[in-house]
Amino acid sequence: MKFQVDLNCDVGESFGAYKIGDDDALLPFVSSANIACGYHAGDHNIMNETVTLAVKKNVAIGAHPGFHDLQGFGRRIIDVQPNEVYNLMLYQLGALSGFVSIQGERLQHVKPHGALYNLAATNLRIAKAIAQSVYDFNRDLILVGLSRSVLIEEGRKIGLEVAEEVFADRTYQSDGTLTKRTNANALIHDVDEAVKQVIQMVTTNTVTAVDGTVIPIQADTICVHGDGKNAFSLLQTLKKNFLQHNIQIAPLGETR
Repeated sequence: MKFQVDLNCDVGESFGAYKIGDDDALLPFVSSANIACGYHAGDHNIMNETVTLAVKKNVAIGAHPGFHDLQGFGRRIIDVQPNEVYNLMLYQLGALSGFVSIQGERLQHVKPHGALYNLAATNLRIAKAIAQSVYDFNRDLILVGLSRSVLIEEGRKIGLEVAEEVFADRTYQSDGTLTKRTNANALIHDVDEAVKQVIQMVTTNTVTAVDGTVIPIQADTICVHGDGKNAFSLLQTLKKNFLQHNIQIAPLGETR
């Protein structure tokens, strides 16, 4: 049996003199790039450089907007109202789209980052605000969210094309949410273990939670975090294993 899945990576997360991740090495392995929009990471120079690099590598471009939290890398919950979420989404989408348009390209998708992403997975009001902002900005964009989450449901309801995302390097709770990063077992550091989880998710539409529960999941797109210390090795190993399991890497529009 053959399978198709999009493979994405969070990139463009350097800032000024601070370098995070090796985007040039990672992008050749993926079909989609989620580019930071200047709030949780990135800046105007990094955005322009990363968009240019993604175009050069023939990788589809997505916006990766998050909370305005450079110090916390967008991974801390900020108490905001839905209208603020709507506005911060539009602000960041507009910023990145400017750099994309001058390259003669277009945005393919939108994937919230970090704490905003996890909040939208379970919080109906935040999910609605995000889905509405994407729809109002450009209803042709694909909204990426945690598989079987509230954000995916709200995206579908409003009329957006959605992509259900799974994670290679994160562990899961029995309710389908990601294990909080404050927990010791939140990240999968072993490359072989991460690859095993991905193969399970793609080929069986299930994932094994930290308590041993096997839960249903939909893998339209797989995320590898670009700031992970094993990101390059993980992407290399995934590509080899995909060939062995008849898994083809395909753009988002072809995976559902």
